[in-house]
Amino acid sequence: MSATPTRQLALQGAAVILVLSLAWPYFGWTAQAMPWLETSLAIGGVALLFATLSRQPWWWRLIHLTFMPLVWATNTLAIDPSWFLLAFVLLLLVYRGALSGQVPLYLSNKATVAELAKLLGERGPSRFLDLGAGVGSTTVPLADLLPDSHFTGYENAPLTWLVGRLLSLGRPNIRWRWDDLWQAPLGEFDVVYAFLSPVPMPALWQKAKAEMQPGSLFISNSFPVPGEVPSQVIEVDCTPPRPLYCYQI
Repeated sequence: MSATPTRQLALQGAAVILVLSLAWPYFGWTAQAMPWLETSLAIGGVALLFATLSRQPWWWRLIHLTFMPLVWATNTLAIDPSWFLLAFVLLLLVYRGALSGQVPLYLSNKATVAELAKLLGERGPSRFLDLGAGVGSTTVPLADLLPDSHFTGYENAPLTWLVGRLLSLGRPNIRWRWDDLWQAPLGEFDVVYAFLSPVPMPALWQKAKAEMQPGSLFISNSFPVPGEVPSQVIEVDCTPPRPLYCYQI
């Protein structure tokens, strides 16, 4: 089962229906009040089971486990509904990619940037593209370290794009785009870098093979291309491990 939002809603809904179809008749027959805390915990456990059996990514399993208990907990706090609307808007502004493309917000660390700078330095002046560039945690420091190279970042979440745009100001070798990564013309770049998730990798690799020029390099942080042997794997000295899978086109 894929990890689309519709699928996740179906899994959570199935857990709710299963638990309530058993609990409601029982407590109604015995004339007892429904124990909503225990019921919400049971729904979370069943949703986790369904998500595990359908091989959902770990973050979806965590969401399924905690969603209904958190609903119960927030309901007991009697929080003004406007705060939930504000939280939803902020999450959408930051994590739009997780909803539309199953791509959470990942930030590259300093050790990864150092390895990328070393790799790019060996290649000479390059045209580097960061797909899903977040707040510029990769492109901004690389642009400072390698002023002779040119860096482009594609980001479609409004708030993270804005932060990255502000951080890239004053750096003429950065171009910051608010756009879908699938619209990026990969053939214009010598090096294409992605730190996404396992879900889009097969389709992204097909796009890379179709568009990138011979001799160019596709790099995936942490998530290898299924069924493809990388030309080089760079082990980054960090915790958790974040290997760089390099594929020569």
